[in-house]
Amino acid sequence: MNDEGCIVTCNHVLAGCNRVTIGQGEKTYEAKILGTDPYNDIALLKTDHSNLTPIEHGDSSKLNTGQFVLALANPFNRKQPTATTGIITNPDSALRGFRGTAMENVIATDAKLNPGFSGGPLVDVEGKIIGINTAYVWSRGIAIPINKVKAVADRLMSGRTIKKAYLGVVANTVAIPQEITEQTGVDQDTGVMVFSVEPGAPARKAGLAMGDVIVKFNEKPVTEFYDLPRLLAEDVIGKETKLTIIRGEKLVELVITPTASQGENDE
Repeated sequence: MNDEGCIVTCNHVLAGCNRVTIGQGEKTYEAKILGTDPYNDIALLKTDHSNLTPIEHGDSSKLNTGQFVLALANPFNRKQPTATTGIITNPDSALRGFRGTAMENVIATDAKLNPGFSGGPLVDVEGKIIGINTAYVWSRGIAIPINKVKAVADRLMSGRTIKKAYLGVVANTVAIPQEITEQTGVDQDTGVMVFSVEPGAPARKAGLAMGDVIVKFNEKPVTEFYDLPRLLAEDVIGKETKLTIIRGEKLVELVITPTASQGENDE
């Protein structure tokens, strides 16, 4: 939050909302949605109410495993917030498969996040916000690092949108038989098999077909399905990019030009 009334929360918290109020207890105020980033689960709100004091920001690039943290929330709109405590178990973790997406560079803690904690702050021992809590999975609290939140919020405040590259395939992780890896020289035992290709999509135009196994995108290994969302960054949109696949028993290189994604879970 800043002193201009801009407030950050999780995008999934606003799912289906056409009216947003913020506040605590009886002190609630109208807010509007300035922008969203569904890929990183970030939403930016704006209220015209004054006299809101922003929380002091920490630096999430300097977090360490074992560092004490506090997760804050007010899920039932009481006069006082609730809190859980824990330590950072991984300051640079990844969340894959939850809500059908993949998030890189997230903070994992053992602080329990109860229902309603999403969008609340994760703070350090000095009370500085170091992340926004987004999920509790596999007995770990997951938070979006504040440095990433600030970068996304600055972009949304300037009126720019958040984009991801799009290929137009339905695919999943598969094992590559040893004889195929030896014959093709591929130094990985898994890849991503294409089950279908959308008509008119970049993948169709590039010649990608059902049964192809993607092993590299933009010269970077693709060993599992959730490598694709990570590699389909905005900077490859509209650019000719090398796609390495196994087709049958041969290694084939294609050139694909990704377009901008139209939806949250597009690949």
